[in-house]
This record gives sequence, C-alpha cells and structure tokens, in this order.
Amino acid sequence: MTYVDAAVAPLRKTGQIKVYGPAAFAGMRKAGRLAAECLDMLADEIRPGVTTDRIDRLVYEFGNDHGTAPATLMYRGYRKATCTSVNHVVCHGIPSEKPLREGDIVNVDVTLIVDGWHGDSSRMYAIGEIPRRAERLIDVTYEAMMRGIAVIKPGATTGDIGHAIQSFVEAQHMSVVRDFCGHGLGRLFHDEPNIVHVGRPGEGIVLKSGMFFTVEPMINLGRPHVKVLSDGWTAVTRDRSLSAQFEHSVGVTETGVEVFTLSPKGYTKPPYKG
Repeated sequence: MTYVDAAVAPLRKTGQIKVYGPAAFAGMRKAGRLAAECLDMLADEIRPGVTTDRIDRLVYEFGNDHGTAPATLMYRGYRKATCTSVNHVVCHGIPSEKPLREGDIVNVDVTLIVDGWHGDSSRMYAIGEIPRRAERLIDVTYEAMMRGIAVIKPGATTGDIGHAIQSFVEAQHMSVVRDFCGHGLGRLFHDEPNIVHVGRPGEGIVLKSGMFFTVEPMINLGRPHVKVLSDGWTAVTRDRSLSAQFEHSVGVTETGVEVFTLSPKGYTKPPYKG
C-alpha cells in the first residue's frame, strides 16, 4: 500500500491511500457536522409507530433544506437516503413502511455530501423501553468504537484499531463482525484504506497525518457470522442475535485524531437528552 498527496491524486479509487491537507480538514469538518446535526434531529423523531421510511424521508428533507444530497441515494442502485438496520440487521437495512415497535433498536446510517466532501456517521436509537441485553449491546458497541478511535495517531496501525475494538468486545462475551469494515473517505464515499475492526497490535497499515477514514464496528450479541438477504443489501446475523453499530468519520492529525462527526448537541449513545 502506498500513500499519495490527495491534491494531486485522481478523483477515483486508485489503491493508494490519499493524504489530505488543511483545506480538506475544513471541508470534512463541515460535512461531518452536518451529518451529525441530521442524526441529532432524528433523536426527537424516532419512537414507537414511526416507520423507517419516515426516517428516510426526514433525512432526505434535511439534506434538501441544507442544499446537499445523501451519498447513498442511487449509489450502486440503492434507492434510499439512509440505511436503517433494525434488531438483528447488521447493516445496510433498507427503509420500509414497517413501523418500529417498543423494544426495538435501530441503527441509522447517514452520509451527506457537502461541497464535495462526505460526512459519514451512524448511531443507534432505542425505541421506547428496550431489554437490558440490548442496552448493554449498545453500550459495548459505542465504547468499542471510541476505544478504536482513541489509539489513532501517526505511527499507529490499523491493527492497533482492530485490536482495541476486538479485545474489549470479546471480553464482554460479544462478537465483532468480520464481513464489513470501515473505509477511507473524503471526496470519495469509499476509498482506501479498509479499517478492519479486529486485529493484532502493530500489524496492518501504518497511519499517517492527513488520512481520513471511518471507524464503524458492528457488534453482535451472538456469533459474528452474517448473511446478505436476497435484496442484495440487507445483512443479518445468521443466528438472529441482536446487532449494533456506531460510526464516526475521523482524520489523523499530527498529534492524534480529529473526529469530524461529533454531535453538536453532545449526544453519544441513547437515550439522547439535551
């Protein structure tokens, strides 16, 4: 794997890792904040009886109101503004007219394009009162993401990120999904490098200042195995156990890491209270 100055790299996936400068950090801050504001807005809207299609429309309207578009809309044929993954859906759940019920958990994944930059983030939402095992899964998943982010700095490796997540999650007797990973982003929605959420310290790609990527672990209460349904998108746990995910977009700085998608309202994990 080689590195390339993003300013001179072609606007496509080349197999190289793009390294960005100060102007790009400013662009990602703006895009990340808007995605986070969108997820903040949903906190007051997601409740029992609301359909995931309604959530999708709210995200689309939010983007329209801010002069931007969701990156997922028509991406590789995907026809929705969000992914909404309920209960045992691991990721890429397609919004529908099925209403959410008391006790459900749902991940909403939003990517907004602002001046060409991609702000990509997802959060879990609890629908009314949820079972204690679901609360614990959400807590562990959020903590796993933040532990992965905490080790990011120049000279660290992608294996360090994966190890921080995996070692914590497996100590809680839960499992890390291997089939999906984080990804580079910037002016592209998906770019190099892949950020695998399991690993060994010191292995993998060496992190350099100016790299942008997502950290987005998917954690299952049961085993890590998943399958993709016949729609070609929806990934579910094979054992029907609950799954949860959080996602932040980050940039490697000279001294550590900057999270672009922090909630302006200070929301971290449910319940979301101002």
